[in-house]
Amino acid sequence: MAAVGPGEGQRQRSGSPASGSRTGGQRSGSPASGSRTGGQRSCSPVSSRSSPSPSADLRSVLVTSVLNLEKLEVDLYRGTHHWIPRSRMLFGGQIVGQSLVAAAMSVSENVFVHSLHCYFVRAGDPNVPVVYRVDRTRDGKSFSVRSVKAIQHGYPILICQASFQKKMESPIQHQFTMPVVPAPENVLTQEELIEKYLRDPDLAENYKMGLTKLLAEEVPIEIKPINPPDYFKRVAKEPVQRFWVRARGYIGDGNMKLHCCVAAYISDYSFLRTALLPHLQYRVKFMASLDHSMWFHVPFRSDEWMLYECESPWSGGCRGLVQGRLWKQNGVLAVSCAQEGVFYVKPTPSESKL
Repeated sequence: MAAVGPGEGQRQRSGSPASGSRTGGQRSGSPASGSRTGGQRSCSPVSSRSSPSPSADLRSVLVTSVLNLEKLEVDLYRGTHHWIPRSRMLFGGQIVGQSLVAAAMSVSENVFVHSLHCYFVRAGDPNVPVVYRVDRTRDGKSFSVRSVKAIQHGYPILICQASFQKKMESPIQHQFTMPVVPAPENVLTQEELIEKYLRDPDLAENYKMGLTKLLAEEVPIEIKPINPPDYFKRVAKEPVQRFWVRARGYIGDGNMKLHCCVAAYISDYSFLRTALLPHLQYRVKFMASLDHSMWFHVPFRSDEWMLYECESPWSGGCRGLVQGRLWKQNGVLAVSCAQEGVFYVKPTPSESKL
């Protein structure tokens, strides 16, 4: 069974980033400060040499809480902050991101993640912490490999392999061309788009209620959809979606490992839903990620706007394959992603049955 639900409609649990850590009754300190929580050190892959944020209030909640881990022992960590999708399961992007945080804590500062491959093997329990156990699989001259198991109730819910590489130069370089899209300053945010929908006098009351709840939810990333599909009219479209995305708040440019961890979190948001765009005549009963892979190409900042280009080349057998690319605004390809997921659907009721 998959470990996560779809990346839409996350909501905040008690003890979530807005309210601070539940451990030891104290608010979780930011990763840069190395604060102790309940007698243990709170950790993330932020180096002590990272540039400080201009204000603690501007720190991204992804840094201070969502991807912040408590160190229990050497290569053993615990995550307690969960952001829960409407599926009531753990958000896969957070488990992937926290697994990469744990792996990054075990490698030297001169190597950087270039790829990760994850399998979601069990459904996660949003009511208990996740323990991350790191295996130092190999340290070579240029590459280091880490294996991470995310564990709940004594069993792995995710298995992750991450590979790190020393910086190396090569004359062999090429990339695709970034799609031509409107600049982020000319695109509505997801919240502005919802408010626009709510102003429609012909919008059905059940849609208004759903959108109002969605608008009240807090997510730690900002999204600006480009040509969003019309879910209300359920008009099928090509399995392609593009949106500008960035972490909320300030992270800074001092630590590339941290930006990769944040990108891992971001990459799972709304990703799998791309495979359903040609099939909007069906309603989703269940949807979850099966696996998730990422390749990191060049340095980037996850707190700056990046274009997330998603497409689905295939679906069948209750599964769908999606591929994604994260582009920097200057047209440089920063990250590539791939994911397969499972979904069960049912036909949308006709108007006469409403």
